[in-house]
Amino acid sequence: MKDLLARRAERLGPNVSTFYEEPIHIVRGEGVWLWDADGRKYLDCYNNVPHVGHCHPHVVEAIARQAAVLNTHTRYLHAGIVDYADRLTSTFNHDLDQLIMVCTGSEANDIALRMAQAVTGKIGIVATDNTYHGNTMAVSQLSTRRPPIGGYPDHVKLIPAPDSVTPVGGILGGQAEAFAANLEKAIAELNAADHGFSGVMLCPSFANEGLPDLEPGFLDKTAEVVRRAGGLLLCDEVQPGFGRVGDHWWGHDWMGFVPDVVTVGKPMANGHPAAAVITRPDIMATFRNAFGYFNTFGGNPVSCAAAMATLEVIETDNLVAHAGAVGRYTLAKLKSLVHPKIAQVRGQGMFFGVEFCDPDGTPATQFAGDIVEDMRRRGVLLNRIGKHKNILKIRPPMPFAASHADIAVGQLADALKDRQDA
Repeated sequence: MKDLLARRAERLGPNVSTFYEEPIHIVRGEGVWLWDADGRKYLDCYNNVPHVGHCHPHVVEAIARQAAVLNTHTRYLHAGIVDYADRLTSTFNHDLDQLIMVCTGSEANDIALRMAQAVTGKIGIVATDNTYHGNTMAVSQLSTRRPPIGGYPDHVKLIPAPDSVTPVGGILGGQAEAFAANLEKAIAELNAADHGFSGVMLCPSFANEGLPDLEPGFLDKTAEVVRRAGGLLLCDEVQPGFGRVGDHWWGHDWMGFVPDVVTVGKPMANGHPAAAVITRPDIMATFRNAFGYFNTFGGNPVSCAAAMATLEVIETDNLVAHAGAVGRYTLAKLKSLVHPKIAQVRGQGMFFGVEFCDPDGTPATQFAGDIVEDMRRRGVLLNRIGKHKNILKIRPPMPFAASHADIAVGQLADALKDRQDA
């Protein structure tokens, strides 16, 4: 382990992030399980990239079969990308029916920003003050993990993110109106600075913001503000998409609004690097004519085969409904946990958050970090989210079953019991 860490630092440079104080050397995965170099087995309650399970045989076989026949780019004709576009867009209940395939969610979100610029002729963009949309130059200026060198540019406005414990505007019942009002103010500031307003980019579950406990319809007033201002609603579905919200394919369907652009990524091809931007034909035509975009690896036959196989597993194994049913079971078990630092337990399909605060309401950041490390030692992998990193992030692969929930929540109960007086 020490030798591998030393070699990694020597060849990759400093400050390359790893999970956990004692990083894990993972060598194998299957379903919802991972194994390290010492043969230790871990229950994966974090990774949404292997959406239908680590090393799913149907996806592995599809990748190998296509790689043995052809892999090239989309300037040569191949049916795979068109077949996949047909299949993917059929899951949308509205008029977004054209796509661009790329390799990462960062690239997809970068294109979404340029689509908004092309349609509106404006560059002003709004996001929340605790979000992450990728690491290209453009989207990193929206992300709040590390502020850009020189500060955030004038054409970017960040507004307070929804919050379940300390709501925007101070009152839960008025949070939707307060969030929309802050957006309206940001748009006015962008217009006053002559940047104009191109759109707002958001995750419909506000996943990196901490997965707040919101109701469908929360973004109705926000959508009205965007439409009235002539901008686009850019919906980042990288985390909630492909059925993770349970009973719906997409987070925006669950939330109850129709976006102008949807971006998808990590879970799309079960770990194979694939992502996409889905939009209406009028927006696509405007973007294509303005930028003439091409991506060498986006939409290659192997990526399309991996993405198609992933969709087939989701549908064949009924994983969207499964996420709803097992999600409700898991959330009920999490809500049965008792500890003085638990401020709130919340969830959406196969995605859960447990927020920890001290009795005076101060975020219990160190406590949450200690729980994450303890759970790793107990053989359960999860992590943290939120502005103060005081919220457990539990986001397992979709085949996660009730029996796995029993293991994970049981171990979490023991970890909390050991810190009952912390």
